[in-house]
Amino acid sequence: MKFQGKVVLVTGASRGIGAAIATAFAREGATVAINHLSNDAAAAEVVAACRAAGGDAWAAKADVGSAPAVQAMVDAVVRELGPIDIVVNNAFRPYAFDPQRRTLFDDLEWSDYQTQFDGAVGGAFNVCRAVLPQMRQRAQGAIVNIVSNLVEHPVVAYHDYTTAKASLVAFSRNLATELGPLGIRVNCVAPGLVYPTQASESTKESFRESLMAATPLRRIARPEDIAGPVLFLASDWSGFMTGQVLFVDGGLVMR
Repeated sequence: MKFQGKVVLVTGASRGIGAAIATAFAREGATVAINHLSNDAAAAEVVAACRAAGGDAWAAKADVGSAPAVQAMVDAVVRELGPIDIVVNNAFRPYAFDPQRRTLFDDLEWSDYQTQFDGAVGGAFNVCRAVLPQMRQRAQGAIVNIVSNLVEHPVVAYHDYTTAKASLVAFSRNLATELGPLGIRVNCVAPGLVYPTQASESTKESFRESLMAATPLRRIARPEDIAGPVLFLASDWSGFMTGQVLFVDGGLVMR
């Protein structure tokens, strides 16, 4: 699964799942644009890790929630690295996965849903709008959007987060239908709980243990576990797959 000569943009790549995905692409020879919001030092560490892994990398600072910022970032990536072949929409608005302290439905405002929707779907929308013209021109490209297994199995009712991720699945499938005839594929990877990440650091050990007990592979996913399926969906090995959701949760969701 080699990616030599490929330019990959990974959003939210300065830590956690995004950093693991970026490093995995670099290990397979890709040149990776490390999108991040504010932490220059963390992004620089991921760039160094990508180069140490055998690929190349470049930090691309931008708020994916801002269409002008995303367009400027994509233009800069193309100038520095060349046309973008693969996009991984991983960035999302901050969220804490803590079943005991989650906000119940009666305490939520519509603005909470809107915030998560803007982060998940809005960010992917801005990135796709900026990148797709060049993909259309070359009649090729792969987009992988990170969603969640909660859209299929809401083991904890994180109402606003899960609703936004479910919307991202619908967004992805509509894009896949429209772009398929142009040679551009759009798929999703749906992780279960991934630990450790900034979002999952507040998840109690007792809950993690109960989740492991219910998971056929009897453990919680690590960030590195998500990278392989993303690379698969971005590669020619999945060349006849589009509009799919690949669940990566140790067998918790089977379909």
